[in-house]
Amino acid sequence: MANVVETIVNSLRYRGRDGQWAWMLHRVTGLGVVLFLLLHIFDIFLMAAGKETFEKFLDLYTAAPFRVAEAGLIFAVIYHALNGTRVIVVDFWPQAGRYQKTFWRIQLALSVFISVPAVFVTIKPVFGG
Repeated sequence: MANVVETIVNSLRYRGRDGQWAWMLHRVTGLGVVLFLLLHIFDIFLMAAGKETFEKFLDLYTAAPFRVAEAGLIFAVIYHALNGTRVIVVDFWPQAGRYQKTFWRIQLALSVFISVPAVFVTIKPVFGG
């Protein structure tokens, strides 16, 4: 029994390598996108409660915490899409697996590079811009 527990604990231990970062970020960004979609469905549902209620809720989106969350959402969507594409490439072309670390680093850099302008525009009003 101790052997089984030790095996489970060792398999769950985070080692911090690129593959685990890619795996974790893919799950976290996917969860973030799903949570946004649920919030979006809720705010559309509020249209049935009347225009005033709907617009009050939409005013929350201009608040600083929501702007920061929206910036995170921008990165999440871009990262999740590019990482999913990387996974598909590796799945369909097994020889590409030798370059996973390089592919992930390129994909992460692209995610940041593509996200920065959109994040800047999204957060700028928080700082009076």
